[in-house]
Amino acid sequence: MQPDQIRSILQSVAAGTRTVEAALDDLRHLPYEDMGFARLDHHRSLRTGIPEVIFGQGKTPAQIVSIVDRFVARSGRAIVTRISPEAVAAVMAGYPQAHHDEVARMLTVGDFPAPPPTPFVAVLAAGTSDIPVAEEAALTLELLGTHATRIYDVGVAGLHRLLDKVSLFRQASAIIAVAGMEGALATVVGGLVACPVVAVPTSVGYGASFHGLAALLTMLNSCVPGVAVVNIDNGFGAGAFAHMVARQAAVAAPDHQDLP
Repeated sequence: MQPDQIRSILQSVAAGTRTVEAALDDLRHLPYEDMGFARLDHHRSLRTGIPEVIFGQGKTPAQIVSIVDRFVARSGRAIVTRISPEAVAAVMAGYPQAHHDEVARMLTVGDFPAPPPTPFVAVLAAGTSDIPVAEEAALTLELLGTHATRIYDVGVAGLHRLLDKVSLFRQASAIIAVAGMEGALATVVGGLVACPVVAVPTSVGYGASFHGLAALLTMLNSCVPGVAVVNIDNGFGAGAFAHMVARQAAVAAPDHQDLP
């Protein structure tokens, strides 16, 4: 349930257009709904500003459909990450208007308005092979209400490609740097900007990259301050974190307008 829905319920009770019993019925799943195989946190968005998202990997199509049904019934929306083609088909059988992003491996049900152009987060991908994880981060940002500016194929192997875009990503409230191989992109970017950098190691690379471990260790050992690192291939986590940074920056901006 979204914060504006809860506010609407309380306002209708105060106005006398909804009974207390009806309001209690609407709120009966506080703090969660027990489905047996899953406990759904319908009020997470009220506490954190970010709704609970369904992690599709490892769940059966039937389980995903059941969870989607409950989220849609309560809030009108559902987000699924790492969803399989079989689960996509199962969900879309009941929700033909659902949107499936094949590259990001995400599926959404319901209305998600386009975010305003500012503030924005720059999402950088070192190579084309890193785009699926970068798209998961970018789409997460947009679904949560923060504009994502995509800047792809700007890895350090061709540094001129990255430097050509410095003036753009220096305007961002935060930057997500997605890279596999040796994972150097986040450190290079971190040395060029004054905003937080969220580093996302990917499992892209040859054998000695150890499925992303080499990039993870490089990012964790960055000599640049202001770089935070999420888990390997965790585009969703990076998008959620960067959204929170951008949201806080937007709230704080008026307080700093008079500063030199």
